[in-house]
Amino acid sequence: MRASVLRESRMVARDDVPEPAPGPGQVLVAVRACGICGSDLHFAQHGAEMIELARDVRDAPMDTRLDLDADVFMGHEFSAEILEAGPGTTAPAPGTLVTSQPILISGERIDGIVFSNTVIGGYAERMLLSAPLLLTVPNGLDAQRAALTEPLAVGIHAVNASRIRPGDAALVIGAGPVGISIIAALRAAGVEHVVSSDFSPVRRTLAQAMGAAEAVDPAVRSPFDVVRPTVIFEAVGVPGILDEAVRMAPSGARLVSVGMSMQPDSVRPAFAAMKNLSVRFVFGHSPKEFAAALTAIADGVVDVAPMITSTVGLDDVGAAFDGLSDPERHCKILVTP
Repeated sequence: MRASVLRESRMVARDDVPEPAPGPGQVLVAVRACGICGSDLHFAQHGAEMIELARDVRDAPMDTRLDLDADVFMGHEFSAEILEAGPGTTAPAPGTLVTSQPILISGERIDGIVFSNTVIGGYAERMLLSAPLLLTVPNGLDAQRAALTEPLAVGIHAVNASRIRPGDAALVIGAGPVGISIIAALRAAGVEHVVSSDFSPVRRTLAQAMGAAEAVDPAVRSPFDVVRPTVIFEAVGVPGILDEAVRMAPSGARLVSVGMSMQPDSVRPAFAAMKNLSVRFVFGHSPKEFAAALTAIADGVVDVAPMITSTVGLDDVGAAFDGLSDPERHCKILVTP
């Protein structure tokens, strides 16, 4: 079987990956589309640092036993077609298009389908999924748009955590894939006054296509001069952004950090305290939010098509990783094995 794997910080194609066999409660699927996530790009360059940091954090949602001297499977934003169910497993019929939260249950063992030496992800021709977690793709939705269920679920989770209401104003700092997903989730939640901030003109245009009322170039004008936000979403993950948001936020605002900076950062708590700011860090999504994301896409509430800027095969995943480093070229590249 063919797959693209991380080897020595580069994505390379393999033709000799053992064929996965579904066990009880599992299904074998053919991957139809898989989005390349920013976390995959970061892990490719900083995997050793991420593992080391996770070892120092209690309850870190990451497998710290990963061997970076061995091939690493990735790909967690996927849609797939069912091929075969494991022994004694009830599942949709073969040929059904499905998606799932990126979790594989093997008896009493639970593995994330994110970074693994053994659990095959969506950058492969075939993979295993957990039958209880499957969601059938409805309404004739195509595989490429269905693959963006997971990133939209991240945006929905951030919006839910913010407790924003339709009449509130939102500022989304950063218009990469995460920021774009937050904008889409805000509009789906009925929030109309959404302002986006990003240095890239291409991403500012995409932010408005996805529902932002205005997109600001922070090199020209502070977004805080354009909007007095009830909620600020930080979706950059670069040191200094949080402190700037705390410094500029209006009194009583809520700050939600989704940027996932892996580096130490400095924030002046006194500024947050004096303005009675609420600061929350969020990650991932719940099964309910994942299902809501699929429904929103399938029902046409959120059109994720503008996010898809290219598709590649397994041989070109490495080049796609390189291309995603340029915000003027791409937002979301899909791998179609």
